[in-house]
Amino acid sequence: MSEALPTAALTDGDIYERVVSAILDHRLPPGTKLVEDKLATAFGVSRTRIRPVLVRLANEQVVTLTPNRGATIAEPTEQEAREVFGVRRLIEPTLVELFIACASEEDMEQLRQCIDDEDAARKAGDMRRAIRLSGEFHLRIAERANHQTLSRILRELTSRTSLILMAYSDAHAHEREDANGCGCHEHRALLDAIRLRDPQEAGRRMRDHLTRLESQLRFAVPAGRPTDWTALFAAAA
Repeated sequence: MSEALPTAALTDGDIYERVVSAILDHRLPPGTKLVEDKLATAFGVSRTRIRPVLVRLANEQVVTLTPNRGATIAEPTEQEAREVFGVRRLIEPTLVELFIACASEEDMEQLRQCIDDEDAARKAGDMRRAIRLSGEFHLRIAERANHQTLSRILRELTSRTSLILMAYSDAHAHEREDANGCGCHEHRALLDAIRLRDPQEAGRRMRDHLTRLESQLRFAVPAGRPTDWTALFAAAA
């Protein structure tokens, strides 16, 4: 039987990162029950250390907390995933048009830096960070578009998209530069259209980009099997 992980310098942030990494790497598929006792044993900590981590994951919609049933990895349905991308295709061309109308060169430089950081994360194999940075690219556009309602809606949709990509995109299981979430080359092409102040072309590239992301989704989840929690998170360390 595997021994618990060493607890020296193990922070709540470390536990959080390892759980998220296990989800991102498809070692904890959607619907997996996260048992506090087993997690505590795997990490060699008390249950009181596990609970705030689960709450944080629930706030990010990565896990679902149900009274009297505990926590499970969130399991968006295929219909929910399709709806998320459908709504994003409706609102993001408008947001990018509004962004172009008021964006400064500094705003565009921030987008370029976000793409560079995302690219670096991919090359380092840090797919969780790459997904977050790809979402941040879209949120920066929304925030500078000066439309509070659409920006707020997109922030929620981006959180859901991250989970959907972590759960259902085969590309995230491989360290390929031409795949994995929002491809950097597509973000760069979109930024080129933005720099040219061409809202029609930017809107088209945004829609195509989101359609390509949706096309990566694979909704067949591997059959469940017993989880060796200690071995799982030792591998994620």
